[in-house]
This record gives sequence, C-alpha cells and structure tokens, in this order.
Amino acid sequence: MMETQVVLSKTRSADEYREVLYSNLEEHERLARTIADMLYLAHADHGLLVPDSQPVALADEVRELFAYYDVLADERGVGLSLLGEGVVQGDKLMIRRALSNLLSNAIRHTPENGTVRVTIAGSDDAAVRVSVENPGPAIDPAHLPRLFDRFYRVDASRAQGSDGAGLGLAITKSIVDAHRGTIGVSSIDGCTRFEIGFPRADHSSAS
Repeated sequence: MMETQVVLSKTRSADEYREVLYSNLEEHERLARTIADMLYLAHADHGLLVPDSQPVALADEVRELFAYYDVLADERGVGLSLLGEGVVQGDKLMIRRALSNLLSNAIRHTPENGTVRVTIAGSDDAAVRVSVENPGPAIDPAHLPRLFDRFYRVDASRAQGSDGAGLGLAITKSIVDAHRGTIGVSSIDGCTRFEIGFPRADHSSAS
C-alpha cells in the first residue's frame, strides 16, 4: 500500500507504473496463496476434508514430483534420490500435495551438492512409510514439536527465500490426518527427516 501511495503522489513514467504493477501482482499472488491455504486448513478443522479412496502408487507420485522440481533442484545443486515403492489407499491429489510440501521444503534447506532422499517401505504395523530426508544444520529439538503449527518458523534464516507463509507443514499434517495416517520429524547428526505413515492399500479394492 505504501509503495502504491508513493507512486500515486506524483506523475510517473509508464515504466515506473509498470514496475509497481508487477510488484503488486507478485504480492497479490502471495496473499492469494496464503488465503487459499488458510481456507484449506479451515476445512480441515471442521472435518470437511474427505479424501477420495483409490490405490495410489507412491513411487509414481514421487517420480512425477522429481520431474516437477528438477529445475529448482538443479539450480540449487541438489540431487534427488528415490528408493522403494508402495501402494496406499487415498486421495491422489491430496497425497501428492503432502509429498510436494515435504519435498520442496527439503530442497530449499539442502546445501549445495547435497541430496534429498525419499524412501518408501512397508512396516510391521500394516502401514506404508514414506520418509523425506535432507542434509543440513540440525533443527533444535525444542522446535520439532511445533513445526506443524500454522505460521511457525524455526528462525528467519530458514524462512528466507521461501514463498510460503509457514502453512505448508500444517497442510501436510491435515492431509495425513484426513487419511488416518501419522507424521513425525527428527533432526540429528546433520540430517532432517520427515516420515509419513499411510495405511496400506486394500488389495481387494485395488484389483
């Protein structure tokens, strides 16, 4: 608002007006994303996130996300690695959004020449577990329980360069909760690791 008011205080050139309009457009797009995310979380609060139920091949979803984030990872000198596979029952678009949030977060916080590793594996508790881990400075244990809180930032340096408003991890948790899954995070010995547990797909419905 202040930028616009200053520009309107006297006559400017067309290029100056155009520059301010572009700046305003970027800010409006950021605010629109924030509002959309807040509405999404409001739906989650009222139990209005009702996932579709279909078999979702997690490895296929991760590979498509790797292709989407390939340019960003390449610009940052970050490698992407996938190991394992598994099928879960759920909403493909919602699950992809949850995985996308974790993957973009990991890429942003991985130092140059580091690798983001995604691992998919079954477990003894009839769940399929997906872990997304990246190298980098460890997060203080005091922050870990609050990482899924809305608008929470560990510190300014981790927020720098992010387009989000601190809602990505909160949305990821809402999606996992809607699928009756679990999500957790650990950060130790130079590695931060997020892990999601999804109920295994019902093979009878997948056939």
